[in-house]
Amino acid sequence: MTEVELPVLPETQAPWPARDGLRITGVRAIVTAPEGPPLVVVRIDTNEPGLYGLGCATFTQRFAAVVATIERHVAPMLIGRHPADIEDIFRMVHFSSYWRNGPVTNNALAGVDLALWDIAGKRAGMPVYELLGGRVRTAAQCYLHAGGATVDETLDQAREIMAAGYRHVRLQVGQPGLGAYGAAGVGGGYPGQPYPDGWDVQQYLRTTPALFAAARSALGDEVELLHDVHSRLTAKQVVLLARALEPYRLFFLEDVIAPEEYDRLPQIRAESPVPIAVGEQVSSVADAARLVLGGGVDLLRLHITAVGGLTPTRKLVALCELTGVKTAWHAPADVSPIGAAANVALDVTTPAFGIQEGHEYDDAAREVFPGTLVARNGYLYPNDAPGWGIELDERVAAKYPPETHLHERWSARVRRPDGGIEAP
Repeated sequence: MTEVELPVLPETQAPWPARDGLRITGVRAIVTAPEGPPLVVVRIDTNEPGLYGLGCATFTQRFAAVVATIERHVAPMLIGRHPADIEDIFRMVHFSSYWRNGPVTNNALAGVDLALWDIAGKRAGMPVYELLGGRVRTAAQCYLHAGGATVDETLDQAREIMAAGYRHVRLQVGQPGLGAYGAAGVGGGYPGQPYPDGWDVQQYLRTTPALFAAARSALGDEVELLHDVHSRLTAKQVVLLARALEPYRLFFLEDVIAPEEYDRLPQIRAESPVPIAVGEQVSSVADAARLVLGGGVDLLRLHITAVGGLTPTRKLVALCELTGVKTAWHAPADVSPIGAAANVALDVTTPAFGIQEGHEYDDAAREVFPGTLVARNGYLYPNDAPGWGIELDERVAAKYPPETHLHERWSARVRRPDGGIEAP
């Protein structure tokens, strides 16, 4: 918590009479990095002994900015508010920065929002998924990532994932140089080029279909295969790649073009024989709604805290239900176990569920976050404890301080063979 004395803002109190004496008394951010990526958690305390909530606010690449937003700007607005006023608090914080949206503000808002839902579940004695209307499925089916420096290494990882019970696997493979997304580089680079360690798009377009040809031959037809482009192709290149991958029946092709070009998605989807999953870099609920309503995606793929948390995302889920779009929430190592629990609460309460990205947290993360969900046979089951059913051991969390500029050190080196910077 910041050492600077922060004001309490009486102007931010609700204009309606207080129903009871329950009030928010404290809001603070905790940062911990048990697996390397910095995770930001918001804790909201109340004047009822033992009643508090935890929320995920993880924007790992700019975690310090999120913490400053929470503690310097958002916290003073919440002191004295009733924690049940989730919708009003969400709108108040959303509008208060004037220039709304963006991953810093929205992750700060999401940490508050998810913590308030945690409190709501604890007050009701119910898991959050019951507050959303209850289950429509028992658990959320997940996929994991296989990414080796070579095709053989990738397929070996895929076999291990399948042996653990997963029926969906994302495949990535390295290539010469640096910057191969989701997999280690092979080394060797491109001799004679201005930047020999660059990432070459034509090499990528050649090797990716070869990876999936080998995968179908080696892994069989029963496993569902996925791939992440990571926003590095042009619209034409995406269509060429999708058509080359058609024989291998991918479950989806992910984040195919840069967010600045999302107006091309309806055309791409119309021409692609492979389902399109997009949205990981969206940081506006309105932009996410346009993806759904504009016909550009088969699966909506969001980092739900980047659009503000559970409150706005459940409205997007309703849009998906009405339009036939499926969900595929973002949840790698840079989503905290609390954020993962929020994803699963949405997954099990909507018929629009498509697939859930999975991450198997290590022992250190589970020690920091008691109650962390653990996949069983490729499925994540929500906790039945009130709220998210996840705690934060701050004493253990302090053993894993965050390191700055992890992503920056890597992304600055992702360049083309001519030396030009490439999207990480």
